[in-house]
Amino acid sequence: MDRYWSRLTRKLDPYVPGEQPEDGSYIKLNTNENPYGPSPKVLEAVRQAVGENLKLYPDPTCDAFISAVAVRYGVKKEQVFAGNGSDEVLAFSFMAFFDPDRTIVFPEITYSFYPVYALLSGLAYETVPLDSGFDIRPELMRSSGGVVFANPNAPTGRALPLSAIRNILDGNPDAVVIVDEAYTDFGGESAVGLIDEYPNLLVVHTFSKSRALAGMRIGLAFGDSGLIRALERVKNSFNSYTLDRLAMTAGIAALEDEEYYRGVTRKIIETREWFTAELRKRDFSVPDSSTNFVFASHRHLRAEDLYLRLKENRILVRYFKKPLIDNHLRISIGTDEEMRTFIEVLDRILGGADIP
Repeated sequence: MDRYWSRLTRKLDPYVPGEQPEDGSYIKLNTNENPYGPSPKVLEAVRQAVGENLKLYPDPTCDAFISAVAVRYGVKKEQVFAGNGSDEVLAFSFMAFFDPDRTIVFPEITYSFYPVYALLSGLAYETVPLDSGFDIRPELMRSSGGVVFANPNAPTGRALPLSAIRNILDGNPDAVVIVDEAYTDFGGESAVGLIDEYPNLLVVHTFSKSRALAGMRIGLAFGDSGLIRALERVKNSFNSYTLDRLAMTAGIAALEDEEYYRGVTRKIIETREWFTAELRKRDFSVPDSSTNFVFASHRHLRAEDLYLRLKENRILVRYFKKPLIDNHLRISIGTDEEMRTFIEVLDRILGGADIP
């Protein structure tokens, strides 16, 4: 009964994740999961890790995993933080770096978990508008309280170059700037290489997208050692054991099979470009994407209607009933077969055919 809820709980407007139907008959293009699955080496490593040691707590420092990450990204161990998915890393970051008496900023259209984190942490925030092409405007991303944004951005798929990231960092020397790079492997420029130059920069990554480990919940943050220590203080005041044994095993194995992930990522990008061209042929407006999804709006058919028609035909996409984007669909990139099926169903919808 909600009469026992705290005042904070009553105020929360939680993030709503994409549908996860138990029925496997759907083509799932609504949660930006990788359609090709983890590396076979990851699966074998996890199988071998299942044993008696699961009765023991995992290493709270994630030392072996963090060491592997440091080698792969060419950074120091003390510049890396590991958490239970990038969402947890972001939540800890809001607590570690932002204060209630100083307003933070993020884009008006972006990952819809940011205002949830802000409310949960009692933070004031302001949003800044995108330009007409859905690009973040670096000159507006200024705040003494802190800045956070996704690059490439979600759900628009648009990416800023490193020169624009530098512009934002130079404009906020006294505040932490968090760059959420969940999708950077699909065409963005990573800012990890800037962490030695900017002590106020925190870059957040996930293994859920390009490394196909959404079910393992592996997130990372890269930054100055002082920022990492702050995250560790928050983590160890909340839950010392953020990553379990199997997740760390999977993460290390994934880092050791870069060839597999580069190939899968390349394939997703190729499919994305083909699919974008096909949508544009059918009177869709589709900004160029640097992610594993596209952000599409038909010039005549309402997005909500199309979302419902697709769902009737066992295809799930993401529809956000929110101002400014309520006539757009976010469509994850699946396999070639799934995307061809999408186009076939779409043609029948646009042609007015009676689809069962």
